[in-house]
Amino acid sequence: MTPTIRSLAAAILLAGLAAPALAQAPAAMAPATTPAPAGKPAPAAKPALVDINSASPDQLDALPGIGAARAAAIVKGRPYRGKDELLSKKILPSNVYDGIKDKVIAHQKS
Repeated sequence: MTPTIRSLAAAILLAGLAAPALAQAPAAMAPATTPAPAGKPAPAAKPALVDINSASPDQLDALPGIGAARAAAIVKGRPYRGKDELLSKKILPSNVYDGIKDKVIAHQKS
């Protein structure tokens, strides 16, 4: 074998050995993404609270466990100093209040 053929054969052999490593390089160089933390859902937008002192009967009726009769009772018992008065005035039973207490607020007129 002549020196030129040996050099060419060596170059081909080296190129063949280097090819698998080069084929994997772009994947290793891909930008890293930060995975979402496990167990933590993305924060959702907070829904607007329903003001028991100014909401319409239809808005109150849309709350879980509140029907037309309870909505009318809430309107009749206005004004409320705090949402807990729905319990103390016996407007709602505790199981219904527990279901809506995070969805309502009692704003005061200024």
